[in-house]
Amino acid sequence: MKNFFQEFKKFAVKGNMVDMAIGIIIGTAFNNVVNVLVKKVVMPPLSLMTDDVHFTNWKLILRAAHGDVVEVAIGYGELIEVLIDFIIIALTIFVVLKFMNRFRNKAENPDNLEVETPKNIELLSNMEKLMKEQNELIKKKWQ
Repeated sequence: MKNFFQEFKKFAVKGNMVDMAIGIIIGTAFNNVVNVLVKKVVMPPLSLMTDDVHFTNWKLILRAAHGDVVEVAIGYGELIEVLIDFIIIALTIFVVLKFMNRFRNKAENPDNLEVETPKNIELLSNMEKLMKEQNELIKKKWQ
């Protein structure tokens, strides 16, 4: 049992576990931001364009309510709203990742002096230059 707890401790303290927890927390907060953006910013103008019809009210009634009988309906309006949420989230993530990749590509380019290149990339670049020089010397020697 002691080995089990030690193994769990190693698993829980690993950097990946902490990074994942941080990502989940930030993702939850981001989800709240997108929900407010969709419900309070995007949906009101769309409801105005549709004569103040709210998507959440759109449904296909299969059986109307009568007395004690409950209404049975397909709420396709909620599906439309969730799809709009998804498109906004996907677009936002795409834009953020595109920006981050552009910045990372600049940082990994040793010839770019705008952004400081990480040491490992700089060392690999220097090794590549030395290997090219060495290859040129070897080619000249064999010719």
